[in-house]
Amino acid sequence: QVQLVESGGGLVQAGGSLRLSCAASGRTFSTYAMGWFHQAPGKEREFVAAISWSGSSTFYADSVKGRFTISRDNAKNTVYLQMSSLKLEDTAVYSCAAVPALGSNYRSPLRYDYWGQGTQVTVSS
Repeated sequence: QVQLVESGGGLVQAGGSLRLSCAASGRTFSTYAMGWFHQAPGKEREFVAAISWSGSSTFYADSVKGRFTISRDNAKNTVYLQMSSLKLEDTAVYSCAAVPALGSNYRSPLRYDYWGQGTQVTVSS
């Protein structure tokens, strides 16, 4: 199994930036594709970004494209989400997730096997 722990959330002013980290346990982290999702109060969990096991492929929700960047450092067993130009509507709990490989439904949280507990991101005006 894989354990995931997010960090880096907090309160930030609109237009500002935050960098989220997701630390993974296990010896096989580098073989997993990773995704970031967020969930706002009263909303369903939504796809934010994903990255292949090698880091060679990245994917983004249209709402964050050009503002967020997903990356990974397999030597550190960590995946990152750099968030810039934050908007009020980005306020949500952000969770990372792991899956053996990205398929055609990588935007669906149902495709991911392991999840962290999430970290709160609050964007203020």
